[in-house]
Amino acid sequence: MSLSLPASEFRNRVARAQTRMAGLDLGALLVTSEADLRYFSGFLTRFWESPSRPWFLIVPASGDPVAVIPAIGEALMQRTWVRDIRCWPAPRPSDDGISMLADTLSELAPGGRIGMPMGPGTQLRMPLADYFTLRSVLGGMSIVPDQGLVQDLRAVKSPAEIALIRQACAIGGRAFDRVPQIAAAGVGLDRVFRDFQRLCLEEGADWVPYLAGASDQGGYADVISPATSAPLRAGDVLMLDTGLVHEGYFCDFDRNYSVGQPSQEVRDAHARLIDATAAGFSAARAGAKACDLHAAMSAVPGARTAPGRLGHGLGMQLTEGFSILPDDISEMQVGMVLTLEPCIAMTDGRIMVHEENIVIGSDGPDWLSPPAGPDIPILEGIL
Repeated sequence: MSLSLPASEFRNRVARAQTRMAGLDLGALLVTSEADLRYFSGFLTRFWESPSRPWFLIVPASGDPVAVIPAIGEALMQRTWVRDIRCWPAPRPSDDGISMLADTLSELAPGGRIGMPMGPGTQLRMPLADYFTLRSVLGGMSIVPDQGLVQDLRAVKSPAEIALIRQACAIGGRAFDRVPQIAAAGVGLDRVFRDFQRLCLEEGADWVPYLAGASDQGGYADVISPATSAPLRAGDVLMLDTGLVHEGYFCDFDRNYSVGQPSQEVRDAHARLIDATAAGFSAARAGAKACDLHAAMSAVPGARTAPGRLGHGLGMQLTEGFSILPDDISEMQVGMVLTLEPCIAMTDGRIMVHEENIVIGSDGPDWLSPPAGPDIPILEGIL
């Protein structure tokens, strides 16, 4: 269940959705993914790691949501604000909730249009064969795209959500401050990864579902490879990028460290990345477009800007909503939380990347992660 958000938070989300639904002529909204289902219900569990059971939540055109879920989740769902909970003994491959879901949709939206998230970044969290079966048994009802309804609602965070993300960032910041305790020349990168996750947990993270990073001479080739046992060496740039979770909300920012004294190229690149982040921060105001932020950040390193997006939306998922790309015209709104992630090309095909988390306020942007300074931190000595 949601650990701290009141029922009024979820009632407001449903009311906003129903207003949008009326304009789209939707009789119901059906969500199946973890984040979308939790957004309307507060149902927080790591049991989604098991793919053997589907979960459904229906937001009708009026009234409260209805959960159609496996019986194993009934007790936890009862601890949320949702009161109409319908269960079956899953897994049951012959009919894994489909007939119950169809009956519930027919009851709540007879003959109506059922919206489902179908755009970029969305997922169908049920077997595709079951989805086809559902469509075939719905009779006069039709399943249609929700036209970005859920994604748009989730993009603008409430003050309570922003507070949770801010706390996640504070936890990450404290863990990053302790990296000199675990990283030095001679320590294997895999050990650094394990120890950094431990630091995150010690500082208050609920779990650390995402940790990426790299270490190599004068930069790194990519930021998504698994850690190996190769030891850190003098001259390496170590980067750690964490997506830890606090009460169901992510932070997503990174830090770079120099193992021993950095080269002048590394010093300059780090300072340039901080300047680019500051440029993105200054541009991140209500009414600006994602492409405006990309232009502001990429102008700092100029031709040395590495290709790809330079940030994204953030919240109940590590990446959600828009991307900061040259052609993304998503408009910034008050309450949006996003990452700024400039990337600079180094010699020999390597890169350096820096990332911070911010929120769009009515008076301008605000830092959520504790912003790094221009001087790259130096890891000295031997642990």
